[in-house]
This record gives sequence, C-alpha cells and structure tokens, in this order.
Amino acid sequence: MKFFAPFKLAARALRRNKMRSLLTMLGVIIGVGSVIASVSITTGASKQVEDKVASLGQNVVTVFSGNFTSGGMRGGWGSAPTLTVEDTTAIKKEIANVVAVSPEVRDRMQILANGLNWNTQIQGESPDYPQIRDWDIADGVMFTDGDVRSLAKVAVIGKTVVDQLFINQDPVGQTLIIRNIPFKIVGVLEAKGFNLFGQDQDDIVIIPYTSHMRRITKRTFVNSIMVQAASKDTITQVQDDITTLLRDRHKSVEPDFTVRTQLELMAMATSTTKIMAVLLGAIASVSLIVGGIGIMNIMLVSVTERTREIGIRMAVGARGRDILIQFLIEAVTLSAVGGIIGIALGMGAAKITSHLTGWPTLTPYAWIAIACVSSAAIGIVSGFYPAWKASRLDPIEALRYE
Repeated sequence: MKFFAPFKLAARALRRNKMRSLLTMLGVIIGVGSVIASVSITTGASKQVEDKVASLGQNVVTVFSGNFTSGGMRGGWGSAPTLTVEDTTAIKKEIANVVAVSPEVRDRMQILANGLNWNTQIQGESPDYPQIRDWDIADGVMFTDGDVRSLAKVAVIGKTVVDQLFINQDPVGQTLIIRNIPFKIVGVLEAKGFNLFGQDQDDIVIIPYTSHMRRITKRTFVNSIMVQAASKDTITQVQDDITTLLRDRHKSVEPDFTVRTQLELMAMATSTTKIMAVLLGAIASVSLIVGGIGIMNIMLVSVTERTREIGIRMAVGARGRDILIQFLIEAVTLSAVGGIIGIALGMGAAKITSHLTGWPTLTPYAWIAIACVSSAAIGIVSGFYPAWKASRLDPIEALRYE
C-alpha cells in the first residue's frame, strides 16, 4: 500500500489542475507526435526507394562501357564501345561467387504487330536476364542458350508492349516485326512498373543478344554487362575481381569501363531521404525540448503553490525523499501520458498523410519504444530540479509561507 501512495498523491495533484496538466503535456504531445509522424513518412519513403532499387535485380553488379582517358579526352559511361562478349564469358568462367551473367545491347526502335506500331526499348540479353533482374515470366517461357547460339528470332516482351500491340489478345506465339525481321514471341514478363529513374520497365522487348548484334545492329561490342553475385556479402568482392580481370584483359593504364553495384545505387538513392529524416527529426526534437522546459516551469510553479502542503507533510513525518519522489512521479506522469498521446497522434497523422497524398508510411516499432523512453526521460530530467527543490524546503519556513 505504501508503495502506491506517492502515485495516488501525484494523480490527485494532477487532477486538481486538469487544464494546466493538459497544457503542460501539450509540448510533449506535439514533440513526440512530430517525431513519430516524420519518422513514419521518411521511413516509408526510404522503403519505397529500396523497393524500387530492388526491382532492378538482386545482388547486381553492372559493368558499363567507358570511363577512359585518351589523348587528353576523357569519357564516362557509354562514351566508348569497350566491352565484348568475350569479357562476359571471362567474367562467368573466372570470377568466383558469380551465379549469372548477361551481356546487354540496347537500342530504341519502332516495332510492328497486328497492324500497329510502337517505339520501345529493344534489349539483347542472355537467358540469365530474368534471374538477375528477379523478374518472373508471366506467360510463356524465356528463350534458351540454344536460341542464343543459333541467333534465334525469338522475343520476350513487357506488359506495356502487350497493352499497345496485343489488345485483348494472347501475344505468345504471335509475330513481332523489328527492322523488317519477324520475331516469334515466346514469353511475357510480369508487370514491374516504373523504376527509380521514372522509366517504364514494362516497355521493353528482350531478344537474344546474338540476334540483336548480328541480325539487327551489326555491332561487335556490348553496352554493358549485368552480373549477379552469389549473395549481398560477396558483391564488393565480385566488383573488385571484375575490375582486376577487365583491366588485365583490356591492358589499359586507365580503366575503359566502369563497375557499379546495387549497394552503391541504394546508398545514392536513399541519401536524400536520410537527410530529410535527420532534418525533420531535429525539428521535432526542438518541440520535445520545449515540452521538457514547459514541464519544469509548471512543476516549479506547483512547488511554489504547494509550499504549505509540503511543510505540513514534512511536519507530520514525510521525509525529503518522499517529497522528491512525489514531485518526480508527477513530472514523469505528465511526460509519459503526453508521450503516449503523442505516439497515437503521430501514427494517426502519418496514416492521414498517406491517405491524402498517396505517400507510403511505415512506423518502426523501435521508434515507438524510443519515443516512450524519451518522454519518460524528459519527465525525469525536467522534473528532477523542481522535485529536489521541494524536498529541500525547510518545514518551518514552509508552514509560514503565505
């Protein structure tokens, strides 16, 4: 019974001044609510960006042509045709922890089917492409290594191409014309939507890279090479090994290629949301500090108003520690209740924002725990001095106080 006595006294004191208690909690409510809402919005945005990057493939390392210096002229990605099919073969055979490789040849071209035409991306790839991109075939099949070796006139198309050229039809088995060459459609990719750069990933036609290079464009170089590492932990090692291998093969002082990983893309893509999270968190933290100052101010006022009460309690046997605990409990209660209300309001504000704007939101449970601990800590820190001051009052002087 004695253990709960300070809590009962604290609750009674707070109920006596309901409006003042509510206004005191307001700073903590706004602060905690702001933190939860901002974290929910920025975490949701980060998750959306991560999902967009993940849609580009799993554990992907990409080698681009270019990044060279020659005769004082410097170039970047795609500035020179420096990668070959032989480079692809060497990577697949000689680099450890590589599970799939696809040389890429890309061009935008006009295609024809069913008396309709459409300008789209034509990509020459290997059969490993869907595995690297983590992209399932919705209908039909992917072409095979035999199709690559025989320069087969086969194609796998994206959902946007289906919607434009094969309205209410099954495209599998039908013919697609690319530069007056008929290609048989053997598969349809699942819809992926837009990627991180705002490009429609479904607006695509994939054919064997040999067919693209020999039948359509007559080129001998590839634009890039997509490589899938065995796991996330091996991506960096695969990147380093590819760099060493290609420098040896190309025998160039300056690398005439660029190797980038999915981890680097993820870091670049999420950097903006991380900055926003820090800024919003800093702004919300100011509200928490203001809320703590408000609690300290009100508790100091409460100590002054209740000086006689403190004197009477100490005169009938209450110790300084009892007074300290009582006022500290009052401060922590104000802060904790404000924190709980703030968490609820913050999560509600995030949901409303998501509904009105369409932005994804995600509230990590860890941040809810952090908000609870923070609000309790604010109560302890801001309430300690007033509580200590109350416990140090002289009983005689307190009883004389008017």
